[in-house]
Amino acid sequence: MGIIVRHRPGLVEIGAGDPPGSSRLSPPCYRALVDRASLPDMIERPGGRPVAPGRLAVRWLGRIAYRDAWQLQHRLVAARAAGAIGDQLLLLEHDPVLTLGRHADESHVLASPAELARRGIELLRVERGGEVTYHGPGQLVAYPILALERRGLLLRPLVRALEAAMVETCAALGVAAARRDGHPGCWCDPDGPAPRKIGALGIRVERGISYHGIALNVSVELADFDLIDPCGMPGVRSTSIAREAGWPDAGPSTEDVARAAAVFAPALARAIGARLEGLLPPAADPALVRAELEALLAEAERSAGGRTASEAGLEPVPEPAARGAG
Repeated sequence: MGIIVRHRPGLVEIGAGDPPGSSRLSPPCYRALVDRASLPDMIERPGGRPVAPGRLAVRWLGRIAYRDAWQLQHRLVAARAAGAIGDQLLLLEHDPVLTLGRHADESHVLASPAELARRGIELLRVERGGEVTYHGPGQLVAYPILALERRGLLLRPLVRALEAAMVETCAALGVAAARRDGHPGCWCDPDGPAPRKIGALGIRVERGISYHGIALNVSVELADFDLIDPCGMPGVRSTSIAREAGWPDAGPSTEDVARAAAVFAPALARAIGARLEGLLPPAADPALVRAELEALLAEAERSAGGRTASEAGLEPVPEPAARGAG
């Protein structure tokens, strides 16, 4: 599995993609673009001009549906691109769903449409990079809505910062993890005989604004990963903080996700040189946070003359992936 980086004016995708040796971009390209410089050294503009840390508003939203979060991201991207709001970090967990990257291979979805329907799991194709990913209860999802140029942050350092924040979150909860060369995300025993994936990563950038993000397995139901080849890697083993740390098998827990979110947000802020603002769990009330976010967006959209995310040049609502009945 390599990295896909696609460019057209105002747009970049990055995520888990083609196998090593493919004609598009192989893992050595990833290693060359993302060197081993320390994270603080990454916080500079192209050309080396340093920038002052900017604010990063954190929003703990609890559990919300994927489509809801997807539409929320697009509204935030449009408002951020217009300069109507500052950088945002959404922290949440989803109801069970499978998402395919824009160019993902549906053959990596192992479950039949009938099985997914029986389990109430929707299959959606979205605009991020990467292959198929599972989201569900017990998994921390983080969506950084960042104006990269204004922050002086390049895309590759952002990927490294997200990986570092996942690693730090795992460590704080008693699990040793690391990045794995050529395989974006977060891994346990990445250089051993049986590496286990504990966190996934897929980013898209439009109009200079990042969205989508990471998914870190906290106390997620690992059996649900049997529905797919995670990130398009047949045979890859998925794991969770709960399994690696030997927590009692109590099933997915939003409380566990909240604990991880309270570590991840400040870790990411440190990695990108941001000043974190807002309440973290357990102090944050998801209902109040959502109401505040809706009020912020309503004001931003009024200022923009009521333009929708679609009118701002973003994608329509994700559609269910078209699959046979097999």
